[in-house]
Amino acid sequence: MLNPIIEADKIKKIEELTRVANNIVITCHLAPDGDALGSSMALYHVLAAMGKKVHVVTPDQVPVSLMFIPGVKEAVAATRHEDFSRQLFREADLIFCLDFNAPYRIDRLQSALESSKAPLILIDHHLNPEVKADVIVSRPEISSTCMLLFRVICQLGWFRLVDKKVASCIYTGMMTDTGNFSYNSQDPDLYIVIAELLRRGIDKDALYKKAFNTKTINQLKINGYAIAERTYFYPEHGAALMVLDKDDLEKYDYQPGLTEGLVNVPLSVPEIKYVVFLRQADGYVKVSTRSEGDIPVNEMCSKYFNGGGHKNAAGGEFYGTMEEAVKTFEKAMADFDKYFKE
Repeated sequence: MLNPIIEADKIKKIEELTRVANNIVITCHLAPDGDALGSSMALYHVLAAMGKKVHVVTPDQVPVSLMFIPGVKEAVAATRHEDFSRQLFREADLIFCLDFNAPYRIDRLQSALESSKAPLILIDHHLNPEVKADVIVSRPEISSTCMLLFRVICQLGWFRLVDKKVASCIYTGMMTDTGNFSYNSQDPDLYIVIAELLRRGIDKDALYKKAFNTKTINQLKINGYAIAERTYFYPEHGAALMVLDKDDLEKYDYQPGLTEGLVNVPLSVPEIKYVVFLRQADGYVKVSTRSEGDIPVNEMCSKYFNGGGHKNAAGGEFYGTMEEAVKTFEKAMADFDKYFKE
């Protein structure tokens, strides 16, 4: 069985705020991944089962690769329905903030969140929460927000509401945020939770196939191009760099989610111990990193790329040109040589 890990006063406050709320908004970070959407939709289904009026509002569109998550088609994307999204924030009497630690990470929805008079509940597993919430459940040692949300649900006494849909959402986030349990996955409790989700009827093999082994033609093309033409190996440094700039993305009609999981590929080379993936975004360069063993890429993201995360899986943002981002990587790589000294 799982031991309670969330403070009793926080659980009590979440229960009280949820009990009296009737118009609830759930939101997550820009470019939502499996953990952000999995946790958002899991909570959506639980609250809907209680009879609550609830909306999931995302800063931008759901990636095509994650449209299999139960109920995700009901999410409201601010890039398509900005006025409606802001209206939902204004009318909400409770807002859940899932899988982000700072207001800027919800992009165009930041002002709507900060001007809302509704109580805020933050459930997140990133370092240093900056959201000014009424309840903050922040546990960076937990591998995913979905795993943390499951713990919260159990402590609230809502486990009876975890059906196959909810379980599938939670498993998707746990699976994608650990690379199918290949990193940040040494916690024995992780596998207790998986067992409980299996008892709720999930098809873990089908979810794996949908999340990792279902590709569009464009996805195969852009991933193949990125590996063959835009990946640079530095075996003497134990590093690899992947770069996709604006021209690359336009060439392959890039859509959110097309490069999901790509950052992990160079780690299959024995000499490569960490990877930095730089992808052009609107007004900045998106940074994703992965590593093996004791290489703390979260430190690199924190120091050089305005980000953070877990030791072996972290991300950030670089505000400058792609050329400047590459030079920053080279500086960071020289700094990280210290981890390879005998």
